[in-house]
Amino acid sequence: MDGDTIINMSFFIRDLHQQIQQLHQQQIHNYHDKPFTAYHGQFLFKNDFEKLQKKEGGLISFNKFLSSTMDREHGLMYAYSPSENVGMVGILFVLSIDPRIKSPPFAFLQNDRYFKEEKEILFSMHTVFRVGAIKQMGNNSQLYQAELELTSDDDQQLRLLTNRIREDIGDGTGWQKLGNLLLKIGQFNKAEELYNVLLEQTFDENEKAIYYNQLGLISWNQGDCEKAIWYYKQGLEIWQRTLASNHPDLATSYNNIAGVYNKMGEYPKALSSHEKALKIRQETLSSNHLDIATSYNNIGGVYHSMGEYSKALSFYEKSLEIRQKTLPSNHPDLATSYNNIGGVYHNTKEYSKALSFYEKALEIQQNTLPENHLDLATSNSNIGATYNNMGEYSKALLYYERALKIWRVVLSPTHPYIKNLKETFEHVRQRIIKHVS
Repeated sequence: MDGDTIINMSFFIRDLHQQIQQLHQQQIHNYHDKPFTAYHGQFLFKNDFEKLQKKEGGLISFNKFLSSTMDREHGLMYAYSPSENVGMVGILFVLSIDPRIKSPPFAFLQNDRYFKEEKEILFSMHTVFRVGAIKQMGNNSQLYQAELELTSDDDQQLRLLTNRIREDIGDGTGWQKLGNLLLKIGQFNKAEELYNVLLEQTFDENEKAIYYNQLGLISWNQGDCEKAIWYYKQGLEIWQRTLASNHPDLATSYNNIAGVYNKMGEYPKALSSHEKALKIRQETLSSNHLDIATSYNNIGGVYHSMGEYSKALSFYEKSLEIRQKTLPSNHPDLATSYNNIGGVYHNTKEYSKALSFYEKALEIQQNTLPENHLDLATSNSNIGATYNNMGEYSKALLYYERALKIWRVVLSPTHPYIKNLKETFEHVRQRIIKHVS
């Protein structure tokens, strides 16, 4: 979906969500605090159905405003798949709804319906359900029933997921979150247009600093390091005028500037900025705060780039120690730490240790990321490279193949990652042929 569509759709989504919210408030007394059941029928491709089966006991959210009915037969009508759709499976979702819990809004719709007797219930777009039992219906191998339970906003697993999403999208106004989303999906030109408009319209110095920082991030992603530094420094100058000398936002600015210098290969400047960020965070935050872990990790990254592996390992391990104390055992940031430490051991040719850390990272990523996520490709490629250097070529090929499979789905065919890995793959394959012959 392109940036223009996202911006245009956001108005519609917000308006419909607000209407559902209003109806929910008007109707809430009609529920009498009694749980009820609703039904939603639809088709799924078989590979999507197989993913659903693996989610039993986990959480699911539909990428749409979910329409359901109180009439089981009406719901079932939409689940029947024509016999010629051999690649499809019909699903009747049985929704258990407890109106007493705190959750996204839903509303009954009965006006102007073609089926006057049908009671339609419309759930807002971000409603989350917990997946229960999934069973075949009768002897029809293309028809299944899946039990879903409306999840409370206070559910612990949902809170962890929500907090992770907030970390990704960030805080701020709706427009700022939209800008962050455009950045996340790589719509840099649209994000740049949006932030430039916001920058022109605001008189608030703090907001200007935020927009300069976001424009710096966009320029960094576009490969324009000089422009990125300029934007970041504009934001930093505002915060130096308006904030206390140890304010956390100053640490963020120093951290961003350091990242660009590191990319430019100006390592002393990168270290200097990272150390300023770390100093502020150590003065203002608890010793186990995750921002301090981030600073340790970033400083370790600069030393890693400089080839000072013992210093890199020391800072990576400090970062990991905090993250292990603070984060759930399957958090993606732990995978990042494991990969970084694995990278140091790989560079120092301690391949067994490298493999151990790479495998820890991959295990977390397999349990938390979509199957075609780029981080999974990176971890598989890292493990492949380690086995290659250990002379275990068959295992190397196996992991290289997994990485290549993901990159072929996610990246363009001409991307250098694909080209380089295909060359490496062929080189390893030739080694195996030589050993066999």
